[in-house]
Amino acid sequence: MTDAARTTGGDQEAVYRQATPGSRAIHEQAVKVMPGGTTRTTTYFDPYPLYIDRGEGCRVWDVDGTERIDMLGNYTAMILGHAHPKIVEAVRAQAARGTGFAAANPVEVKLAALLCERVPSLDAVRFCNSGTEATMFAMRLARAFTGRPKIARMEGGYHGTHDHAEVSTHPGLAEAGPPDAPIARPDSMGTPGWALEQTVVLPFNNPAACEAIIRKEAANLAAVILEPIIGAGGVIPATVEFLEVLRRVTQELGILLIFDEVISLRVAPGGAQQLYGVTPDLTTLGKIIGGGLPVAAFGGRADVMELLDPRRDPSIAQGGTYNGNPLGMAAGLAAMTELTPDVYEALNRKGARVSEQLAEVFASHDVAVQVNSAGSMFALHFTDQPVVDYRSMAAADKKKTRDLFLGLVNHGVLMAPRAMGALSTPMGEDDVQEFIDAVDDVVAEQKMHWAAV
Repeated sequence: MTDAARTTGGDQEAVYRQATPGSRAIHEQAVKVMPGGTTRTTTYFDPYPLYIDRGEGCRVWDVDGTERIDMLGNYTAMILGHAHPKIVEAVRAQAARGTGFAAANPVEVKLAALLCERVPSLDAVRFCNSGTEATMFAMRLARAFTGRPKIARMEGGYHGTHDHAEVSTHPGLAEAGPPDAPIARPDSMGTPGWALEQTVVLPFNNPAACEAIIRKEAANLAAVILEPIIGAGGVIPATVEFLEVLRRVTQELGILLIFDEVISLRVAPGGAQQLYGVTPDLTTLGKIIGGGLPVAAFGGRADVMELLDPRRDPSIAQGGTYNGNPLGMAAGLAAMTELTPDVYEALNRKGARVSEQLAEVFASHDVAVQVNSAGSMFALHFTDQPVVDYRSMAAADKKKTRDLFLGLVNHGVLMAPRAMGALSTPMGEDDVQEFIDAVDDVVAEQKMHWAAV
């Protein structure tokens, strides 16, 4: 146990408060002008969020000057780490030429062409600024193309925060209905009733139940949207059988299949659809395609995407002051150019080793944890049961998860509060070992406390 942990009786929150007076002081000012002291709910955690001053490579420094390994990379977006020289130079050069125009620009064409070349489903693509916008437009396209009102989505999947997406991402199990026939539940106050009425909820990784529900709803169903690898909901890969059934049934019934690859594009140059060999009708992208700037995209079949062509009458308008902005396009093009197949392969090998080492650490302490992983991403679930869907994820011990998260912050590691992590290319063997050692230390500190609870 660390000296700080000894003096506080192993209380990770007390250690955190002692070590982060700068973050605490900023938070006291921040709560006066921003709800919770942050403009992004996912960066908040009790007792107050960490305020980061700068990052370089796979490291970040908080406002107190404390250095930590960044095992999250802005929720998987920073696949090349922080301040990558090629991205810094691209942004600097473009900023000197201008950061935004009320016109098309040549850089967006280059990035669009690169994405269409790599991702199997993309005949054409449109840019926006967030995954929320991307899934919103993909759903709108599906409704326009099919003339049907409803969207089916997976229980526990995450597709942003617009009204159609704010359904059954994290429902209370007591209100969520049977496991094989989930009930649409609102994710927050303000989710409109029509969003629930127009949403069909499906059980992830249950092909038979999904097929039955889709067939029942087919006449009104425009699309099925899902993450082929659930990201925010626990890094839960779909089975090949599951995706193949969805593809077969949706094709048969004239329903569009949408893959949300905002996160899973980092597992292969063409995303999860390349790995699985299952091609959807539409795909949404984000995170790594912006090189650290706010860039997202949606695209797919030419006959669907042509509904956005302004030369067509009627067509769907898609505005956005910063859509395809040259600064984001330059950063994204630099990042995606760096991500060659060899880079993906090396990063995924490293991810597999990290997952193996994590499993060994928890086994050595006789602590039941499921290490879910996909490529260079992983998530830790405190349960002795395999985590294959939302309900098995929701049954994990969230108190232990928080203890681990705060303990790692105190040991120089930044992960997601839900114990999700992602590797970046600058990470070397020493960085990985430092992370594994930190996990080992925190579990050792907390093990007796966990046993007593």
